[in-house]
Amino acid sequence: MGSTGSAEREAARPAVAGRRGAVVAALMLSMALAALDATIVSTAVPQIVGDLGGFSVFSWLFSGYLLAVTVTLPLYGKLSDTFGRKPVLIAGSVLFLLGSLLCALAWNMGALIAFRIVQGLGGGALQGTVQTLAADLYPLKDRPKIQSKLSTVWAVSAVAGPGLGGVLAAYADWRWIFLINLPIGALALWLIVRHLHEPERETAPHARVDWAGALTVFACGGVLLTALVQGGVAWPWLSAPSLALFGAGLALVAVVVLVERRAAEPIIPGWVWRRRTIAAVNLALGALGLLMVAPSVFLPTYAQSVLGLAPVAAGFVLSVWTLSWPVSAALSQHVYRRIGFRNTAMLGIGTASLILFAFPFLPYPGQAWQPTLLMLLLGAALGLFQLPLIVGVQSTVGWAERGTATASVLFCRQTGQTIGAAVFGAVANGVLAARLGGAGDLDSVTRALDSGSAPEATRRAIAEAVHAVYLGAACAAALAFLVLLFLAPRKFPVLKD
Repeated sequence: MGSTGSAEREAARPAVAGRRGAVVAALMLSMALAALDATIVSTAVPQIVGDLGGFSVFSWLFSGYLLAVTVTLPLYGKLSDTFGRKPVLIAGSVLFLLGSLLCALAWNMGALIAFRIVQGLGGGALQGTVQTLAADLYPLKDRPKIQSKLSTVWAVSAVAGPGLGGVLAAYADWRWIFLINLPIGALALWLIVRHLHEPERETAPHARVDWAGALTVFACGGVLLTALVQGGVAWPWLSAPSLALFGAGLALVAVVVLVERRAAEPIIPGWVWRRRTIAAVNLALGALGLLMVAPSVFLPTYAQSVLGLAPVAAGFVLSVWTLSWPVSAALSQHVYRRIGFRNTAMLGIGTASLILFAFPFLPYPGQAWQPTLLMLLLGAALGLFQLPLIVGVQSTVGWAERGTATASVLFCRQTGQTIGAAVFGAVANGVLAARLGGAGDLDSVTRALDSGSAPEATRRAIAEAVHAVYLGAACAAALAFLVLLFLAPRKFPVLKD
């Protein structure tokens, strides 16, 4: 790693002072806000569209938020390394709460989408800075404790979000979906302001922010992610808008490289990709984001269309992996202390690859317990994979680089999810077109099934489409395994606590 003695002393220095329990509570509340907001809106879409209109563009309620979170992660990581975690977390929380308030006051769909983007600009700070502070709070041997707590919060929020959104939309008003963020966020903000005290540290007398790099990274990420999110949905993949966006995105990649090479303090420093450990983990977690799309997006459709389950039961089939994931993550420390970070992650992702590969061999139509069992096992495998990599990367850098390193791996995971949604959506629709003679995409076929007018052949076609997606996810898991095997060092160069 080329670390110096001062870097080791920096890593060993206490990260925060004050009441650690109160700070942990604030981090958990902040994580709950970010996690809930990713799912709570979904079940209220009919009420929102009925009130505001704009059905043709409502998907941007999710895409806009996702884009804003993803492209701001590198910026917030660098800012937290330059100015400290506390001011970045406070600024992000305020921005997120302002966006929530504005969303509740939205007068049409365009305004709501714009305010969701404001929310996402704050959500990027919440996700990245919370994970970084979690590493600052605890030494290496205790980091799985806080990470397992955050994983549990994310899991509970993922399960509770759709139900809570449906209840608020049905019995109150959809605007309460955003207003409920205000008291939770205000409490988290007060705890941070009151109880988080970062120690004084050596900083440059005139710390400079690479605003040119931040702007180009934001523009590049926004253009490319928009092309991936909207391609095949709003316009065909080979249409003029799609090709124009991809062309502009590639041109902006060149601009980003040029600007960042000349910057004194680049937003995306070169060492993120020059260090084997961080580069390998970036690629591996990008593959994780890719494979996560298969169950999270396609399994509910499979459960309803092929297994004939009601929406609530279909949601349960998916949600079981959020139960085993945090438990496995909490127990992973006992494994990586014996065999190391890399080998533990390889064990987890290798097992995940086999589980994903087994899904297409389920009998048709099958029983609900079969995919449920596979999801339970998949969550356990991915808990062994993700947490050791995040903890391992955070332990190889000092305080002054931890925010950037954490934001880097989270950015790659988010980008992987966006790419996965585009790629696997194309795969599923391609299989359906081949089986049904070009009779529509997955969304239109699923709506026909819901109306009870689709024949048995259509159900079989959906099963084959989802099986193809799971095979693709198994390949992504195998790719992550190979990345760790050939690129990651056998032992992570951990700095002394």
